[in-house]
Amino acid sequence: MYKLLTFSLLSLTLTLLPLTSKSQEKEPVVLIETNMGNLKAKLYNDTPLHRDNFIRLAKSGHYNGTLFYRVVKNFVVQGGSSDSRNAIAGQAIGYGKGVTIDAEIKPHHYHKKGALAAPRQPDRVNVFKESDIAQFYFVVGKKYTPEELDKIEKSINNPIKKAIQKKYYTPEKKAILDTLRAQKKVPEFRAIAEKIKSDINFEWENNTDKLYMDDEKRKAYTTIGGVHHLDKEYTVFGELIEGFDVLDKIAALPTDRQDRPFKDVRIISVKIIK
Repeated sequence: MYKLLTFSLLSLTLTLLPLTSKSQEKEPVVLIETNMGNLKAKLYNDTPLHRDNFIRLAKSGHYNGTLFYRVVKNFVVQGGSSDSRNAIAGQAIGYGKGVTIDAEIKPHHYHKKGALAAPRQPDRVNVFKESDIAQFYFVVGKKYTPEELDKIEKSINNPIKKAIQKKYYTPEKKAILDTLRAQKKVPEFRAIAEKIKSDINFEWENNTDKLYMDDEKRKAYTTIGGVHHLDKEYTVFGELIEGFDVLDKIAALPTDRQDRPFKDVRIISVKIIK
C-alpha cells in the first residue's frame, strides 16, 4: 500500500513538473539600441506568435537600420518599417513589406505608457485585427483624471446598455406588463418582469464590447498614462522596462506633416539579451 501511494505521488509530481516549469518560464528581454539611447523591453509569453516572430525578425536583423519614423504627441512612437532604412528627408514611410500574424489581444495587456504593440491595417480590410509584426510601436499617451475615465466608461457603456434593454423590454412586453399591472396579477407580472431583468443582466455581463477599467488599469492610466481607446483593438505583446527617458526624448521631437521626426531616430540593433 505504501509503495502504491509513493508511486502515485511520484506520478503526480512528474505530471505537474512541465506545467510548473512552463508557468514559471522567464519572459524574454530585448534591447533596442538607437542613436538617442537604449530601450529595454520584455516580451509576454502569453502572446507567443508575436513574441516568437519579433525575436525571429530581430535575430535576422530586420529592424536594424530602420527608423522610428512615426511620432505622434500623446499617442505612440512607431518604427521598424523596412522602407525607412536609408529613407531621404521628407519621404513617406511605413509601407515596407509586412509580416502578418493572427491577433493575440488579451484584456490584461493594455495600452499603458511603455506598452509594446504591433500595428495593423484598419478594420475595413482587416476584419480579424491581424498584426503586422514587421513594425512595432511604444505607447506614450497621456495621463487621465479619474473623472475622465468615468466619462469614457459611460460614453461607451450607456449606449450598449440601452440597446440591450431595448432588445428585451420591447413595446409588446411593456403592453403585457401594463395589462397585468392593471389587472393586479402580481405573480404573472413578477414572472415576466424578472425574466426581462434576468435576460438584460445576462447579456450585459457577457457583452465583450463594454468597457471596464479595474483598479490596476485606472492606476496606470492616471499615474503614468496611456492610450485607452487602442485597448481590445491592437495586440500588446510586451512592455518597456528601462529607457522611459529615451522614449520621452523621442516623443518630444519636432515632426513634419507626416509625423516623421525632422531628426532621424535610427534603430541600430535589436538584441535578445535574456
